[in-house]
Amino acid sequence: MANAEHSGRAAEAFGATAVGGTRARLRAARLGLWLLAAVLAVRQVALVLTTPSGERLTDLETWVGPDGVLHVSGSLYDSTEFTGTPFGGLVLKPLTRSAEQTLGWGWTFGTLLLVVALALIAARALPQPVGRRTALLAAPVAVSLLMVSLPVRNTLWLGQTSIIPVLLVLLGCFVAHGQRAGGVLVGVAAALQPTLLLFAPLLWLTGRRKAATVTAVTFASATALAWAAMPQDSAAYWLHHLAGVGLGGPADALANQSLHGALLRLGLEGPLEIALFLLLGAAVVTLGLRRAVHYARDGQLLLAVGITGCAAIAVSPTAWQHQLLWVLLTVVGRVGTRARDRLVWPVAVALVMTLPAKMMLPNMAFLHPLRDNVVLLAALAAATAVPFLARTSPYFRGPVPTPYAPPVPARFAFVPLLPFLRRVLIRPNLLLELLLIRVTYAGYAKVRLAATGGSNEAGRARAEEHGRQILDLERVLHLDIEHAVNHAVVKVGWLRNFFDFYYTSFHFVVPLTVLGLLYWRRPVHYRWARSALGFATLLALVGFWLYPLAPPRLMPDLGIIDTVHGVQDFSKPDYGTLTALTNQYAAMPSLHFGWSLWCGLVIAVIAPRVWMKALGLLHPLFTAAAIVATGNHWILDAAGGAVVVGGGFALTYLFQGPRARTVTAAAEEDGAKEVSSGPPVPEKDRTPS
Repeated sequence: MANAEHSGRAAEAFGATAVGGTRARLRAARLGLWLLAAVLAVRQVALVLTTPSGERLTDLETWVGPDGVLHVSGSLYDSTEFTGTPFGGLVLKPLTRSAEQTLGWGWTFGTLLLVVALALIAARALPQPVGRRTALLAAPVAVSLLMVSLPVRNTLWLGQTSIIPVLLVLLGCFVAHGQRAGGVLVGVAAALQPTLLLFAPLLWLTGRRKAATVTAVTFASATALAWAAMPQDSAAYWLHHLAGVGLGGPADALANQSLHGALLRLGLEGPLEIALFLLLGAAVVTLGLRRAVHYARDGQLLLAVGITGCAAIAVSPTAWQHQLLWVLLTVVGRVGTRARDRLVWPVAVALVMTLPAKMMLPNMAFLHPLRDNVVLLAALAAATAVPFLARTSPYFRGPVPTPYAPPVPARFAFVPLLPFLRRVLIRPNLLLELLLIRVTYAGYAKVRLAATGGSNEAGRARAEEHGRQILDLERVLHLDIEHAVNHAVVKVGWLRNFFDFYYTSFHFVVPLTVLGLLYWRRPVHYRWARSALGFATLLALVGFWLYPLAPPRLMPDLGIIDTVHGVQDFSKPDYGTLTALTNQYAAMPSLHFGWSLWCGLVIAVIAPRVWMKALGLLHPLFTAAAIVATGNHWILDAAGGAVVVGGGFALTYLFQGPRARTVTAAAEEDGAKEVSSGPPVPEKDRTPS
């Protein structure tokens, strides 16, 4: 053995085994991602094709259906339903002969193939150098991300053509042989979507002047051809509608994510709005092209294409949801010198492009200007502000690694630890944390409401039956004190006001305060506590789904007084407007008590003083009294909340190991220092992050 070790053969064999295991895992991950992409594609196609014909492919039916605008005499733009260019109408006219129901199938599967082609081209165009893992996984990840993105889903549902211009630009920039062929493809894309002419100056300024010239000539030729073949339509589009302004839906609709639409939503109109739009548009084009040229010369042509497309979105008179794929291409840009910051931009882009805007920001009036323009803001940020790293940066390939606490073994050796739950010694990126917390809570609220079929009326009978079961069980256990406690508290005005205030005010304030203090003062413990809270909430969602339960205040014959919401009208299906806002039958388990118990346990474990621990444990006691006194929960609901919190801590212990109680002083000292700048860590000294 000594000779073998000295000769290196054993080490070589071990290294070969390790490399072989890594390759096998990569192949398995790639296969799993391709299966996921296939499932997502099948799901999107099935959603379209299983919908009645009058409700799907509505734009396609409007254009080329039996009574579509391409069939009628006169201008295509008489009804403002056709939003494409005259050249686009000229291309689509031959399809009108076969505009039957089968066209929907052919169009849907054709669009699906275009999306896959777009993903494959984007994956092959990633800026070099590309690691082996990225090269293997990029294509299925790109297909999956496109399939769940709002622009692709919108395109498939409406039967739109917005995939084609994006694909033509990518083909012209990355696939076409020779500048002439590339220029023709980009020129045709611009003829279909005029603001894509911005790619002509990008090609010119990056040394592809022949391609830029051919782009302009192709655009002019296609437009002239449309003028010759359809002079009335061309005049209506270019002169009357000013290159599409006023076509389609209202320009101030939320679906129009351009500067023009945003200014109209802010209440500006007339000459002032036009002047401001032109001024801001010129600034965005100048900054966007300048940045795009910089990154193209740096070898990041795909990022440059995405930035130029984002600028085109901003300066378009109308940029509907199905035309916003350009933002998704900027996900390839790398931002941040530290590993903990590297995921912020791609995660933000993926969430913005896959989730409704109302899930990104709370429904507060002062946030509406941000929420209503979230995609536009992402496009503007990508085009003008986000500091993407250059390939010459020492941090492009190797960001400053994140220091982690020493690994702690799990309770059971056969249960693998989850790497993404490792405890960082420094604070994780705050923006990323807030973004994920907000989106997670929005998803929690949707699942909670969907647990009764999307409305309280749908689950009322079942929830009331479960309420009677809980009451019967409490009577057997001699725990049915809800009526007595509720009526006793109602008789004491100050006590009723106290419990009402406690119930409505502390449910979110205390958990968020505990998380904030942990984030700021105890970053080593932050993820441990946050993971336990997340697991507990997921377990509670299972309870809401499997066992919808009416709280005491919504049991018609119990006589409980709703001290918080007021008198409920039981003659109405949803018992008034308040109960229509969320699932009122998500009483078991009680997360009011569960979250308060989590707060109390975390404070009791981590707080350095005995009085702090005692104060923390008082919070779940007061919460338990409040939820019963106000008529919002049964006693057994609190017991269910305690069970899911215990399950949350148990799952955290199972997958993450015990709480990090022993961390060396040196590690604590290193973790307290925010490493924001400095020379990069040598490759040999880097730890994976």
